[in-house]
Amino acid sequence: MAEFRLPKNSRPTEGKHYPAPEGATNVRRFVVYRYDPDAEQPPRMDTYDIDADNCGPMVLDALIKIKNEIDPSLTFRRSCREGICGSCAMNIGGGNTLACIKSAEDIGDTVAIYPLPHMPVIKDLVPDLTNFYAQYASIKPWLQSKTPPPPTTERLQTKEEQERIDEPSACILCACCSTSCPSYWWNSDRYLGPAALMAAYRWLVDSRDDATGERLDELEDPFKLYRCHTIMNCTQTCPKGLNPAKAIAETKKLMAKRRH
Repeated sequence: MAEFRLPKNSRPTEGKHYPAPEGATNVRRFVVYRYDPDAEQPPRMDTYDIDADNCGPMVLDALIKIKNEIDPSLTFRRSCREGICGSCAMNIGGGNTLACIKSAEDIGDTVAIYPLPHMPVIKDLVPDLTNFYAQYASIKPWLQSKTPPPPTTERLQTKEEQERIDEPSACILCACCSTSCPSYWWNSDRYLGPAALMAAYRWLVDSRDDATGERLDELEDPFKLYRCHTIMNCTQTCPKGLNPAKAIAETKKLMAKRRH
């Protein structure tokens, strides 16, 4: 995997240390990126020693414990706690994943937590995903059909047609894949990135969609699609076990087939 890159702020300094409660025998250390733009101070890394015997097993459990019991100023996103919403995506132990399904024990006695890499940071572990969502919207992620629907049934698919869109439809837009991609780090203003491209592929292979030609036309660009260099970070890091790299490769094949 390519080297981890810090968010688009200056390198953090050493911050505060919050020791474990007296008498704790199973201590796990969490070193957390902290940045408050309103404070007009550089980022820092705060250290929290947690009694693991009095905390849930997941990294998100520890973050919630820190916020509720130690430092209420800590800021992060979370919602479902089931690996479904993608809100708690962050860089944990050097890899992008979801805090709610990442076991702290799997990392070790010290857990380093950063926001998703190479993104502007709003505060602490919250990255600015404005550009990421705009790129997703740009691929028009909805059914475009020029034929009227059947009068008495849904737009039916065969089992094989449905299976083609099963995996790309499972993407939860957590941004773990795109923010692990070096090509996206350097060209995120023009390269759509793995998440948006997998969403585009999901509609390209949907048998009910009639806009395949228009969708391919939109991707016919030196940067939007072809900045992918098959590094495979996206597939390696996806917390849902999806394969964005394969979706991008299949999209390139569709593009080549259309040219010939």
